[in-house]
Amino acid sequence: MAQQRLRALVTPLVAFLGTGCLWSLAAKEPTQTPENTLSVKLAEPVKPQSFSRPVKFFVKNAIDRSGDPQPILVMRGRGGVFLDREPKEIVREALQDSLKAAGLLAADEASADYVLTVYVFHFGLDEGSGMELYAKVDLNVVVKNPQTGKSQEVTALGTSIEKFAVRKKNFMARVQANLEESLGNALRNFLRGTKLREAVDSLAQSPSPQG
Repeated sequence: MAQQRLRALVTPLVAFLGTGCLWSLAAKEPTQTPENTLSVKLAEPVKPQSFSRPVKFFVKNAIDRSGDPQPILVMRGRGGVFLDREPKEIVREALQDSLKAAGLLAADEASADYVLTVYVFHFGLDEGSGMELYAKVDLNVVVKNPQTGKSQEVTALGTSIEKFAVRKKNFMARVQANLEESLGNALRNFLRGTKLREAVDSLAQSPSPQG
């Protein structure tokens, strides 16, 4: 009987404390503001490698495969750090700008030699030493020849390390520089890497036999 009375007193108390914990967690959830929002973009386009023949690429889609329910939230601490748009949009814009600047961007899918679908597996800050900011951009790009229907996957990873800043303004600037450098490195590894050149060469449509 005494145990039943004790349980009757403890159960509401546990429920109340649990609710209080949930309220506390909700209160600590960062809120996006203009002051903690970054606009990440390349300072200048990444110059692609030269190919054995003239080619045009079309970026068909960019897809988020990170599994993150809040892809624009790159850091929860220090009041939160947000992006002004989703990482897949940032990557797609940077890739298109780089291809366009080099004259390698097709006007549409029908006129492209190769169609690109970009899968973004990671875009943001990763674990660091505590005194450094470590950013990583992890991409998987499917390169497809629309004429043959054949495709190949090309992986590209970009990282960057920046020193940790104490002041909020300096900290935000460091995070932005960190993310932009890792984005540029990822696109550089893709556009200038041997994997893309090998994919372009192997997916090239064989010339039709004469006669």
